[in-house]
Amino acid sequence: MSEGGIKKLLSGIDVVPSRELGQNFLIDVTFSKWIVDQLDPQPEDVIVEVGPGTGALSRHLVGRCRKLILIEKDPRLARYLRKEFAEGIAAGEVDVCNEDAIHFDKRPLFIEGPIKWIGNLPYSAATPIMRNFLEQPTPVSRAVLMLQKEVAQRIVAVPSTKAYGKLGLRVQAEWEAELVRTAGPELFHPQPKVDSSIIVLNVRPPGTLPYFSKRMFDELTNRGFAQRRKLLKKNLGLKTDQWAELAAGLQVSESARAEELTLKQWVDLTNDLDDHPVLELPEDSSGEMFDVVDEQDKVVKQAARVEVHEKNWRHRAVHIFVSNKSGDLYLQKRSALKDRHAGQWDSSAAGHLDAGEDYEAAARRELFEELNVKARAVDGVEELSEVARIEACEETGWEFVRLYQCQISGKIRTHGREIACGAYFPMDLLRLWIERRAQDFAPGFIECFRLFDSSDD
Repeated sequence: MSEGGIKKLLSGIDVVPSRELGQNFLIDVTFSKWIVDQLDPQPEDVIVEVGPGTGALSRHLVGRCRKLILIEKDPRLARYLRKEFAEGIAAGEVDVCNEDAIHFDKRPLFIEGPIKWIGNLPYSAATPIMRNFLEQPTPVSRAVLMLQKEVAQRIVAVPSTKAYGKLGLRVQAEWEAELVRTAGPELFHPQPKVDSSIIVLNVRPPGTLPYFSKRMFDELTNRGFAQRRKLLKKNLGLKTDQWAELAAGLQVSESARAEELTLKQWVDLTNDLDDHPVLELPEDSSGEMFDVVDEQDKVVKQAARVEVHEKNWRHRAVHIFVSNKSGDLYLQKRSALKDRHAGQWDSSAAGHLDAGEDYEAAARRELFEELNVKARAVDGVEELSEVARIEACEETGWEFVRLYQCQISGKIRTHGREIACGAYFPMDLLRLWIERRAQDFAPGFIECFRLFDSSDD
């Protein structure tokens, strides 16, 4: 669409481009198609576009994917898009959401499976929008974003450069980022005062970095880059002897500043300073000893974890459901390191009983080891209550399971060695998600959830 054409269109729907909303509309059709091609749309894809405006990118996506979800903050543009793509909406192939992408609830998107994300993001709101869509857990698997050139450069920046900082580190910790092209102001109406750049993001494959606590990582990078000119030791408030030992292990100078550490060194530093209880556990759990039990859940012998699993012997486990005040249920996504159901969604906390351990003690231990929290009494209700018992069967992995529920004291803090990520989900969403995509969940969780759900009836 030419500049004259876009002016006429905007005038017809009573839209004057707003600087506050970051409205700079793409007018180059060839460039718009090129951007969409970088996303590699496939017929089975669900694609979310943020800031579609007048549909410059959307027109090249309709018909190329299973479903296109358009998130547009301006109600006038949302009305225009509903009219423009009325046929796709009627067919269930297009959905227009008149919402602010910063606050958009992405949790229902998990029902669609892995999705792709594209957008010409407003300069003033790009960072919080990216935070919402890119921070784990997220259903996004690939993204193509147009950003202010300076922001794009910060995302892909390397150590010891001016652009390198906490934004780039936080994105790169979870995503592989590539700046693929820069565009001048002449491709937009009205013309911005700066260049724009397109970046492509793909989820970082498991194992390409050591596993770590994202919350701790964010906390440290925040402090480390608080004052760029200061030595890292001072920004982190570390004692000289402590920092000398850490610096030696990281192979950096004791006078290093935050910008000198690589992503890998920041991750290593995070683990060095972390006190998460999971770091006290051995990385190889195959030698853990379990009680092997009979059909009546009576102990018959002890055996190593690896043998119990290989031979499908009956053993014991606990699952704990943590709910918030709204009744939402916290789910964890299992680490890629797990020997069973790696990467699947599971109960808030779960684990095997150690040899000689009872069920309730195991539940309390798993809460602390996995979530770094303790159960608490709320309004006189028991702090940790048993909800159900499940007989050992194939669906539970031949585990006798006791299910507990609780609220907790303190904030949940996970570590990547045990849990990839986690979030609270509404019960209605979980019912639909399990119905549509049972393969996303560990089978034992599904059994527990059905019992838990029926107990509320």
